[in-house]
Amino acid sequence: MSPLTRKITYAITFETFGVMLSTIYLLLLSGASAQSSVILSVFSASIALAWNIVFNHVFEAWEARQPIKGRPLALRAAHTLLFEVGLTLLMVPLLAWWLAVSLLTALSLEIGLILLFLAYTYAFTWGFDRLFGLPQSAR
Repeated sequence: MSPLTRKITYAITFETFGVMLSTIYLLLLSGASAQSSVILSVFSASIALAWNIVFNHVFEAWEARQPIKGRPLALRAAHTLLFEVGLTLLMVPLLAWWLAVSLLTALSLEIGLILLFLAYTYAFTWGFDRLFGLPQSAR
């Protein structure tokens, strides 16, 4: 699979499953309606998809210049954490606005999403790498 095809496949597949997870989460914990939860999840996924493409492009460019190849646990954890920090900076204002809640309430909802997505991101990326192999930058 070419690097671009791999990135696009990863991002779209990741966000598709992510929309399902975040819709359920928002429906259960935010008090938002099902329709509002789905719309917010899709909009959030669109932002996350764009961030995913940008972040992974930068990360893999950095990774390709490293003398040690592969993706050990520490690197996977750093990748996940850095991705989520950037996404949080984008998402908290959106959640606050859409749900008409304070930034603090939006941050608490986002922290729950972060915890959910930390596990999801790690598991998904590991499974994706097992299924499709490591990207060229990690070989």
